[in-house]
Amino acid sequence: MTHTVDLFVYPDCQLLDASGPWQVFASANTLLGRPHYELRLTAIEPGEVRTNGGMTLVATHALGTPSPATTIPSGTLLVAGGHGVHELDDTVIRKLAERAASASRVGSICSGAFALARTGLLDGCCVTTHWRQAERLAREFPGIDVAADALYRQCGNLYTSAGVTAGMDLALALVAADHDHRLASEVARELVMFLHRPGDQAQFSEGLRCQLASHGRLRALVDRVLNDPLADWNSDSLAAAMAVTPRHFQRLFRQQLSMTPVEFLTRLRLESARRLLAESDAPLARIADHCRIGGAEQLRRQFQRRYGLAPSAYRARFGRPLPNPAPTHASNRDAS
Repeated sequence: MTHTVDLFVYPDCQLLDASGPWQVFASANTLLGRPHYELRLTAIEPGEVRTNGGMTLVATHALGTPSPATTIPSGTLLVAGGHGVHELDDTVIRKLAERAASASRVGSICSGAFALARTGLLDGCCVTTHWRQAERLAREFPGIDVAADALYRQCGNLYTSAGVTAGMDLALALVAADHDHRLASEVARELVMFLHRPGDQAQFSEGLRCQLASHGRLRALVDRVLNDPLADWNSDSLAAAMAVTPRHFQRLFRQQLSMTPVEFLTRLRLESARRLLAESDAPLARIADHCRIGGAEQLRRQFQRRYGLAPSAYRARFGRPLPNPAPTHASNRDAS
């Protein structure tokens, strides 16, 4: 049986919020060798829809179009985000609520959460949206718990995701729920995505977060560390690189990044370890040594504390075994 996926778009929506998830489901069909997902681009009325990037999409179905004849809720309805979501009138929101009632699961990408919030569907749920819109969503809909830093969230049959590429992560999660994580990982590989990221992963990488928070000479140092995170860095060598005393460096680091240099290095190295867990079959002890985290047990403890699951569980869920390149410290930059 096919599973209908309706992607709802509207004037001034975000192009990638629609095309990204669409391609995930389309690629899943290709890898399955059969059309499991029936994809339908839905709008207020069939016809051209101009996105906020200027590209025009052509919707084939109206929002009120029901799923293939059935009295049981079925199919998936996903709402794209974009500035135009704030211009949708009450009639459209009412139609959206009616269409959602006939779907077995409903989701939003980016600021599409505002449309679902106006239907009342998200009341009492923990949801997410683009980081830039999170404060507004929480302010306008106090009955919703907004997790501002998550990639995507599930609340029963309701799904919300952060902006743009996070919509692809959400679509991969739905593919994994319908089939298995192996298929989701194969789709990610086909689309040259880093990997299928778990929903509670932060919207920003640790490196990007630190780049945004730092400035001046510290920003230059952060960039240098990010270029080679697995080098033999420590607090003293970082202070020396800035030509300041270790005490002054510690104070400056805390002021700008709200963490110690050791915490910063540990987070970067854990990100590198997480990548190797997903992309190689290297033993845990080898990964710990390569990423300068100590031994396997230390990696287990730190990984569990940071990500909320054991390295073995992470690899089982998100890994896609590849030929093991036998990482060494000499290949730091390639592996980082």
